[in-house]
Amino acid sequence: MPFLDHLEELRWRIVKSLAAVGIAFSGSFWLMWNYLEPVAEFVIEPIRPMLPDGALVYTHPMGLFTILMQVAGVLALVVASPVVGYQVWAFLAPALTGRERKIIVPVLAFAAILFLVGVALAVLVFVPMTVKLMMGLQVKSLVPLITAREYFGFIFLISLAFGGIFEMPILVLVLTALGLVTPTQLAKGRRWAAAISLVAAMIITPGDFVIATLMLWAPIYGLYEFSIVVSWFVHRARKKREAGAESIGDGAES
Repeated sequence: MPFLDHLEELRWRIVKSLAAVGIAFSGSFWLMWNYLEPVAEFVIEPIRPMLPDGALVYTHPMGLFTILMQVAGVLALVVASPVVGYQVWAFLAPALTGRERKIIVPVLAFAAILFLVGVALAVLVFVPMTVKLMMGLQVKSLVPLITAREYFGFIFLISLAFGGIFEMPILVLVLTALGLVTPTQLAKGRRWAAAISLVAAMIITPGDFVIATLMLWAPIYGLYEFSIVVSWFVHRARKKREAGAESIGDGAES
């Protein structure tokens, strides 16, 4: 296919993806407009004991609408992700071999599952545990005034961070399959990985709460160790394929 035809196909793939996100956003916005109350109740449940009146406050006239747009936007991206993923797959599929096509579909599905697992872990485990630990720091002379914007922003940041972190095994799998990294290199970089993941956890977690930082650092570094195992399996399979290709080439020459 000529280069301009590739650009034309890419343009239509992007248009279809944006259309899917737009349609999903319309449905998500309607859903949140009618059911924002129960969603908000579920989200603020972990922090409710820290709220003087059991409710979050917002300080801007458009604060509640902004939160509604954020929640609807995140939900729309989740709902439209299968369509967007298919458009990416349809654009790349002609350039892949038959074997690569068979592999990439389960890899993409596993990547989506890992992202959702990371988000669920953040919302259902990390945030409640962090809030519970922070409640132990309260004193009578200091009353928390937590705004809805700050709390929902914290939820979104932690959710995206966990979802992105859980994609690490997929990234390592791809890099190993391309021959850019090896499990030996990853094993040698354990100290750097531990230090970098600790710095990342310190940046993501709020304030100077050491326990929350360690709670985030543990899964990050654990995923790095898991990535080494994934890399080892992929690297071994890659070496077998290369050895088989060399033996076939030698046989053809003889």
